[in-house]
Amino acid sequence: MVAAFGAEARCGALQERWQADAQGFAVQGTRCATKGKTAYATRARLTGPGRIAREMRDGVEPIWILWVDGDYRVAAVGTPSGSFGRIIVRPGQARADLITAAREVLDFNGYDISKLITLR
Repeated sequence: MVAAFGAEARCGALQERWQADAQGFAVQGTRCATKGKTAYATRARLTGPGRIAREMRDGVEPIWILWVDGDYRVAAVGTPSGSFGRIIVRPGQARADLITAAREVLDFNGYDISKLITLR
């Protein structure tokens, strides 16, 4: 994660690992809690093209994949409400032009990119 919105960004870069299986995805990573970064493990499933439902402690979180570059190096993802948004990159694959494109996609989709915090 190289950029994020809101409270999630106060902990710095977070990491997640998604592993596909017969039921969807097993997700492990770090999240930003009141006392800083904390590890978590959960489940996620596809609900439609570019749409994911991730189970979290306080309910199911819809995540939309808004854009991915042609080689799957950089992506813009967010929630329909706009309360969550990220620019994520594969390790070692961050390119300035692709990160700029991801920012533009978030802006085009109504996210307030003035609140996007760069984490790298």
